[in-house]
Amino acid sequence: MTEEKGGRDGSVQSLRRAFELLERLADTGGEASLSELAASSGLPMPTIHRLIRTLVALGYVRQNTNRRYALGGRLIRLGENASMQFGVWARPLLAELVDEVGETANLAVLERDEVVYVSQVPSKHSMRMFTEVGRRVLPHGTGVGKAILSQLPTEEVRALLKRTGMPAYTEHTCTDPDILLTHLAKVAELGYAMDESEQELGVRCVAAPLTGTPARAAVSVSGPEGRLTKEAVDRIAPVVQRIAATLSAHLAVTELTAPN
Repeated sequence: MTEEKGGRDGSVQSLRRAFELLERLADTGGEASLSELAASSGLPMPTIHRLIRTLVALGYVRQNTNRRYALGGRLIRLGENASMQFGVWARPLLAELVDEVGETANLAVLERDEVVYVSQVPSKHSMRMFTEVGRRVLPHGTGVGKAILSQLPTEEVRALLKRTGMPAYTEHTCTDPDILLTHLAKVAELGYAMDESEQELGVRCVAAPLTGTPARAAVSVSGPEGRLTKEAVDRIAPVVQRIAATLSAHLAVTELTAPN
């Protein structure tokens, strides 16, 4: 039974391949045919067919009416629970960020083309920003969203924007994909993104992406423009980047190699 063959690191080959197929389906942003999955994965068609049939039976993949395949509903519960647990685990670092900069700190992840806020520690100021944990927004008009998008390949970002559209939340929201892509290149170079009243008037946000991790996520600090001045941003941005780097280090995937 070749599908149960173990890898050099002790992993089960069929299980590894099944998860690779799920990730390839996620990378398509929608759906794929068996032949497309075979081409992108390099696996033989019979293997693809057996794995997909099993995933469909379990509810982790669904077959659409056009006979193409997409991620199944059973993954939603797993993803949402994992995101919330991630938020709980990251909360002490967000609290450290609030103590250091004095403004509200957030953690958000990219799920199904939307940014989801999974954790928040509020500022101690009487006037402070609140974003409900669990809130979903489109990424193009938020600091965390732009920070996350800056880490993705251009074509993947363009495909996402085509699926979601780019509605204007305020008069400052960028609604042109080419302009946003140019901006994202600058964000990637800087290492952090800004939300300049793009999601909500009068609110400024500084966000840094997590890097080198399986989670597409970002950390941010938000507050009223009157307090988050240019001078304040210059001071806060490196702190946000440091916390994001710490989270990234904790989440980095370490590959285990079997002894010779």
